[in-house]
Amino acid sequence: MAIKVILTGASGMVGEGVLMECLQNPLVSEILMVNRRVQAVKHPKLKELIIKDFLDPANYSEALKGYDACFFCAGISSLGMNEEEYKRITFDTTIHFAGKLLEQNADLTFIYVSGAATDSSEKGKLMWARVKGKTENDLMQMKFKQQYNFRPGLMKPVKGQQNVKRLFKILIPILSPFFSRITLKLEDVGKAMINVVVRAYPKQILEVQDIKKASANAY
Repeated sequence: MAIKVILTGASGMVGEGVLMECLQNPLVSEILMVNRRVQAVKHPKLKELIIKDFLDPANYSEALKGYDACFFCAGISSLGMNEEEYKRITFDTTIHFAGKLLEQNADLTFIYVSGAATDSSEKGKLMWARVKGKTENDLMQMKFKQQYNFRPGLMKPVKGQQNVKRLFKILIPILSPFFSRITLKLEDVGKAMINVVVRAYPKQILEVQDIKKASANAY
């Protein structure tokens, strides 16, 4: 079974890493890369759709039709942001876009990348964790064929990635030996996403160890 995938966030580290895995993985036949601005990458499998405002994708409904999965890797750091602003970008954008996809694709699998320590109770002290917890919770109530929330920890970039901040390049090799249980390769995040679309996973929330199992089809 080959799948057709919508991918957001390719201009960021996670999205770019997942994209690189999708491009070389034989289980993926087509990728629609949805971005706010044009990306340089070209590939026979790859299409690109520019949507400058994810809260208003109505004019692009037809272009979003006919896909098996969405890998929602778009995201932003909460550093320096207030909760209202961060919620608009993180929660409102994701839920609105997910709803538009569901209107066009009744059999869609939607995978959302949140992060380790996401707060499912929505009541904790960390603002970003509360907002991402609410985003996960609301997505799980939507009527997708399948819906999964990935909570990766430290992630090692794929060789050749361009969208990796210099600080990450320095810190990840230093930190990963000390935090091996929460460290993942980004290609494994991509593999896990593809595998759970093709072969359902028993949990909707995938922590680091679940992502590792899913990437290896060890479940």
